[in-house]
Amino acid sequence: MIPPAFDYARPDSVDEAVGLLAGAGEEAKVLAGGQSLLPLLRLRLAFPELVVDVGRIPELRGVREDGDTLVIGAMTTHHDVIHDPLVRRHAALLASATATVADPAVRHRGTLGGSLAHADPAADLPGVVLALDGELVAQGPGGRRTIPARDFFVDYLQTALAPDELLVEVRLPKADDWGFHYEKFHRVAQAYAIVGVAALVRRDDGHIAEARVGLTNMGSTPLRAAAAEAALVGAGDAESVARATEAAAEGARPAQDMSASVEYREHLARVLTRRAVLAAAGMG
Repeated sequence: MIPPAFDYARPDSVDEAVGLLAGAGEEAKVLAGGQSLLPLLRLRLAFPELVVDVGRIPELRGVREDGDTLVIGAMTTHHDVIHDPLVRRHAALLASATATVADPAVRHRGTLGGSLAHADPAADLPGVVLALDGELVAQGPGGRRTIPARDFFVDYLQTALAPDELLVEVRLPKADDWGFHYEKFHRVAQAYAIVGVAALVRRDDGHIAEARVGLTNMGSTPLRAAAAEAALVGAGDAESVARATEAAAEGARPAQDMSASVEYREHLARVLTRRAVLAAAGMG
């Protein structure tokens, strides 16, 4: 299909992009990698008056260290996230999960910030950034503000970003000493996950001292499996992990659709969380 008519702007700086967004208000859309927005435009599910293409802003790309924090520019592509040595060393869960996103063509064009700002609960990366205790930095006319990932995802395809704000970077605490694993179930290659689980585990004296579990497609936003995280503390073998991960679906509100029933998604959450935690803890 042919998209509806819109004006197009391609700013050279973040300040210029923010100015364009402020001038257009809610009638503007940001074009990052285009892997989510372009299909919406072609299907006429989005009707922006202005599309702001941030693809030529160099300050939005790249990975750097800031003390104990890894800083990733919002326009850094999935391909670059996967292969960046700093990401692989300090946020290996993100690199591992990003390698499962769609196909090579999408990974070369799609961006980390674009995926997070789109806020599709079936996408892989929002739940991963949530499990990593990430923070997202937005810039608007009044300057920059930092939003914890737990507060960033508001509802289905909705974030805490104001219409005149641009997501500029993602900040992740370094997780060098944590075991990690991303597990998902999907019906066919390249499809969205019916359920996905991002697991981080820190062990002490052979037992789990701390666990973080992010859930994909178990509600209108990515979720943390808080009950399972608490129950996993002290687990030291596969049996105790299996008991703890029975709580993985507590508090979730998965949708029922053509892909799966509520009960099946809850079952998958328990099974995949057990697998992911066992692998992250080196017990699998």
